[in-house]
Amino acid sequence: MPVNLELKIKLNSIRGIKSLLKKNNIELKEILNQKDIYYKIKAGSLLKLRIENGRMSLIKYNREEKKKNRWSDFYVITIKGRATEKVFEEIFRVDAIVEKKRELYLFLDTRIHIDAVKNLGFFLELETLVFDNDKKDAKKRFDEVVNTLQLDVKSQIRKSYRDLIIQNKK
Repeated sequence: MPVNLELKIKLNSIRGIKSLLKKNNIELKEILNQKDIYYKIKAGSLLKLRIENGRMSLIKYNREEKKKNRWSDFYVITIKGRATEKVFEEIFRVDAIVEKKRELYLFLDTRIHIDAVKNLGFFLELETLVFDNDKKDAKKRFDEVVNTLQLDVKSQIRKSYRDLIIQNKK
C-alpha cells in the first residue's frame, strides 16, 4: 500500500506561492480538473471516485489527522467504463462532492498542488511519497519542500476537502 506525508494550507492569495515556485524553478506539470465524489463508508476511511480530465479512479485512504505528521496510506484503482458515477450512486450513499481546479507541480518526489476548490477557496497541498518504507527519508524531503516554499506548518488544516465541504454546509 502506498504511503505519503501530507500538508494542506489555506491561501488568501496564490501570488506569493507562485512566485516562490518560479524563483526555485519548480515548473507547472499539469492542470487537473477534478471532481471527487466521496461515499459514506466506515469511520476512519475515506472512499472517493475521482473524475480527472476525463479519467476515473477509485481512491480509498486512511489518514491520521490528529498526529503531528499527516501520514496517509491509500489504494488507487483505475476505472474504465460508462455510467460509473451512476452505478456507484446506486451502491453507495454520496457523502460530499468536491470540485476543484488543481495546478500540479513536482519537486523532490513531492506533489505540490495549488487548488481552487469550489465554495472553499484556494489551498496549497503537499504530498510526499514514501519509498521503500523509509518515512525518515520522506520526512526529510517533505521538510525541504516546506522550507523552500517558506510554509508555516502550524497553519495547516487537518481536514480533507470532504470534511471542509460538509462543515461549510452546516
